[in-house]
Amino acid sequence: MMPDLKQITIVSGKGGTGKTTTVASFAALGHDKVIADCDVDASNLYLLMHPEDTDSGEFTGAKVAVRDEDKCTRCGACEERCRFHAITVDEVDELACEGCGLCVVVCPVNALKLEPVVVGTWYTGTSAYGPMAHARLLPAAESSGRLVTLVRQKAEDLAYQHDLPLIIIDGPPGLGCTTTAALTDTNLAVVVTEPSLSGIHDMERQIQLIDHFGLTSAVIINKFDINQANTQHLRTWCNMRSLPILGEIPWDPQVTDALAAKKPLVEHNDGPAAQAMRAAWERTAEMIAGI
Repeated sequence: MMPDLKQITIVSGKGGTGKTTTVASFAALGHDKVIADCDVDASNLYLLMHPEDTDSGEFTGAKVAVRDEDKCTRCGACEERCRFHAITVDEVDELACEGCGLCVVVCPVNALKLEPVVVGTWYTGTSAYGPMAHARLLPAAESSGRLVTLVRQKAEDLAYQHDLPLIIIDGPPGLGCTTTAALTDTNLAVVVTEPSLSGIHDMERQIQLIDHFGLTSAVIINKFDINQANTQHLRTWCNMRSLPILGEIPWDPQVTDALAAKKPLVEHNDGPAAQAMRAAWERTAEMIAGI
């Protein structure tokens, strides 16, 4: 990574808090940056960024069992020992196979082996908001931190090629492997939350994860006005931990209108949510500049 290259990862404890809407607005407001969609399980930032893909490649995920039909004697040893019920004497269910390799070990005639399978495609390209890296998984395919890492590597390559000092990353929600891969070595982790009980609970857990990695973090409260009591709880919780609140975005029906129009909120209108998002970006830019 370039010494002066900085990365902002925007995450959420749960889905549906407005994370991608925030990323799209930040991408529209920011200058000299690369955009990376690392929410590979639900990659939809491209719907708002409209990138023109110029390069792509296959992504191979976990390995699955493959049978050599000429060697197989149909003894059933593999079927008997597979705890995932992914293999029978007649076929292999690739969606159920976990790639553990036990069937390969127990096969008495070496008729089975593990082979990687293509589970998605990565893309790089250009957009009106800057270079962009993203990926799409095949239906029902499992993602991994490896795909997130690959997208981040492609984003860094774009930053090098275009001499851009900032990468804005749309990270996955939750606490899983993909989230960890999206957060690792970033300069600033911004958690988008909402004043619901599940939003508060999941944000607190995600902040614990971010703290575990020793990363600088901040919070954006979306739809802050739908429950003032819960919003006050969020303010108090953040204040006790010296967590900056970069913005409080009001509920605004124009957010849905912007999504339907496939535009970043701040480019679709200048309503209350868009104005609050602009202020949140200004504070975010100031914070990242000081890191």
